[in-house]
Amino acid sequence: MGTEKKTSPNVESRLRHILRMPQEVYSASGIVVNGRRLKSFVFTTDLAIIRNCDADAVFAVYPFTPQQAISHAIIQASYIPVFCGVGGGTTKGMRTLQLAQDVEGQGAMGVVLNSPISDLNLLAVSRVVDIPVIITVTKADTDIQARLDAGASILNVACSTETPQVVRRIREQFPDIPIIASGGKTGESIAETIAAGANAITYTPPSPAVLFKEMMEKYRE
Repeated sequence: MGTEKKTSPNVESRLRHILRMPQEVYSASGIVVNGRRLKSFVFTTDLAIIRNCDADAVFAVYPFTPQQAISHAIIQASYIPVFCGVGGGTTKGMRTLQLAQDVEGQGAMGVVLNSPISDLNLLAVSRVVDIPVIITVTKADTDIQARLDAGASILNVACSTETPQVVRRIREQFPDIPIIASGGKTGESIAETIAAGANAITYTPPSPAVLFKEMMEKYRE
């Protein structure tokens, strides 16, 4: 007799409205980090969204110098694992090492470094923390082998509309390296990125202003 696939019971709050990740992300293989399989990363630092979404993890990277107060607030408030940005662009050198150690102590599951960081700085970060180090890839000509040799555990491919092509090229050369990639705004672009070889997807949710506008339009009906 064949085993019949069972539907998982679904229990929801009467009041809470959950922001759902696009269904296409569930076709990804996921990346198993310390026994936890992660397929969807919500790309936000908004605590209201973090507390009210069904993503597997948080990608807490933002366009300011990383601050321990921000990472601490996000990690403490989140139900799900948090991967914290610790610099790599404007912020570099010894400060990235300190930030990486701090967020590890706060409970982050991993650290994220931006693409301008040097291989030497990346290597130093990878040696001072015992959590995965994610390196962001923003250009097709990035020396991936050098990044891996410097201690990167996971690649985060963020090459705008070229992301699927870059993912495909990396996957051909490195069949086993974990790849997170930006999936774009549509289900089709997410599916394309996964088909190219991404194991997990970062998804940028609508802003609270957009979500609130939709709610207010319903209230006016």
